[in-house]
Amino acid sequence: MTQQEADHKFMGLALQEAALAAADGEIPVGAVVVAGGRVVGRGHNLTETLSDVTAHAEMMAITGAASERGAKYLADATLYVTLEPCVMCAGAIGWSQIGRIVIGASDPRRGYSAVCAASPFHPKAEVVKGVRADECRDIIINFFKSRRV
Repeated sequence: MTQQEADHKFMGLALQEAALAAADGEIPVGAVVVAGGRVVGRGHNLTETLSDVTAHAEMMAITGAASERGAKYLADATLYVTLEPCVMCAGAIGWSQIGRIVIGASDPRRGYSAVCAASPFHPKAEVVKGVRADECRDIIINFFKSRRV
């Protein structure tokens, strides 16, 4: 499997997580952490369910991966996330030293790139943007459209 095929596949799993969030009335953002070709952490937004503003998809996935691996640093891992991380999540991604970050849709209002002059990620981290971007954007847009009816 090529890297592009793997990115497509694992972003699909992140999209499944986003759909779980939407089904629970949460903003539909999903994330998975992959290491060695297998999912070691997954998560979706749970801010409403847990009444916790920090319960973002990325935070849930990173916590799960660290627990699964028994290590706080995830340098050999890839994070797939459907929406560009906010500053809080970008900081956690940086602190966990995740080696590769794959982002679906950009978030021009609340994404880290809107407020960070420099990358908040580990200096050696690779960032890939726009994987399945249309699908990632559509799940967010459709969620909010359904709320306005």
